[in-house]
Amino acid sequence: MATDQALAAAPPPSRAATATATGQAAPRRILDRPGALVASLTTRQTSLHAAAVLRIGYGALYLAFLLREFPHRQEIWGPEAPWTPSLARQLFDQTGWISILTLSDSPAYFESCYVLAVLAATLFMLGWRTRVMSLLFAAVVASFHARAIFMSDGGDNVILLMSLYLCCTACGRRWSLDARRARRRAAARTVDASSSRTEPGLRHQVAASRETLVTTLHNCGMFVIAAQVCFLYGSAGLYKVQGSAWGDGTALHYVLNLDLFRPWPALSLMLDNHQMAVAVASYLTVILQVAFPFVLFGRLKYIVLAMLLSMHAGIAVLLGLPLFSGAMIIADAVFLPDRFYGSLESLCRRSFKRAAAKGPVSCSVPDATLVPPQPGRAG
Repeated sequence: MATDQALAAAPPPSRAATATATGQAAPRRILDRPGALVASLTTRQTSLHAAAVLRIGYGALYLAFLLREFPHRQEIWGPEAPWTPSLARQLFDQTGWISILTLSDSPAYFESCYVLAVLAATLFMLGWRTRVMSLLFAAVVASFHARAIFMSDGGDNVILLMSLYLCCTACGRRWSLDARRARRRAAARTVDASSSRTEPGLRHQVAASRETLVTTLHNCGMFVIAAQVCFLYGSAGLYKVQGSAWGDGTALHYVLNLDLFRPWPALSLMLDNHQMAVAVASYLTVILQVAFPFVLFGRLKYIVLAMLLSMHAGIAVLLGLPLFSGAMIIADAVFLPDRFYGSLESLCRRSFKRAAAKGPVSCSVPDATLVPPQPGRAG
């Protein structure tokens, strides 16, 4: 009781003392921030769903590209192509590139490499042995890109960069065959652990060190991918600002009238007749690209991402560049948080369960024996 009275009678701390305590705590918080950043970098893998979307997206996109160009593979990458393997080797001496396609001029070897590329893209998309398949997929993309470097439209440049970055990420931890196998192993390991206990040893320490290394590489890889996308948009917007055609809003008018980028001439002509809409779209394109790196830390980024999605869809349809548009749309997925993909996954599961609960609609005719006899008419 006396202690409580003494505490009640004690004077409150002065402002100087409070300021001194706050001033001592502030540097401590500043010093703790690097430690917290390092801990988050090495202990928790971020954006695992986004990495899985990138893996599935680029694997499927490159697979579709290879299948689309299958009838023209000899003219683009084959030994008898106009850009011959000898010309490619001469260019490699200057640029330092290398390609598995130029190791032999045999047609059978080229066909084997093409089958290998299709298989690598498929397995990488499915997430089977993702660590190995990511390296093989990057080697395939780099080889086909280097073999016919003048045949690209810009989309394969983005796919090449992303395939190299994805080698450092844990892109097979979600929505993959590897994730399915890991869940089964974890369930079996849980059953074994319940029956027998094992003391942690050197094997557990090695596994923990390996997981720390994998986590660090994954987080760094995802950060590099996000920075690369920001650089692409920012540099493209700044280059457009320097051009007079984008400054007066007539850039898209000239683009819509280029025969090389008019797969649907009637559609391009119809849009070009709306001069005000073309000018607004030109200015809006520049604003979106320049402002993109500055809106990533707020809710405005979702609106900007939706508008960029519409822009890339328009580029794919109007300019005939589906590979480039698809590569950029997939790259934008890195900025969506895991909770978005988690809610999307839950929604898909609920929809699937509802559809499975309803079951197929039965259209069979009822058994005649279950129909009661009908009274006849009195004649």
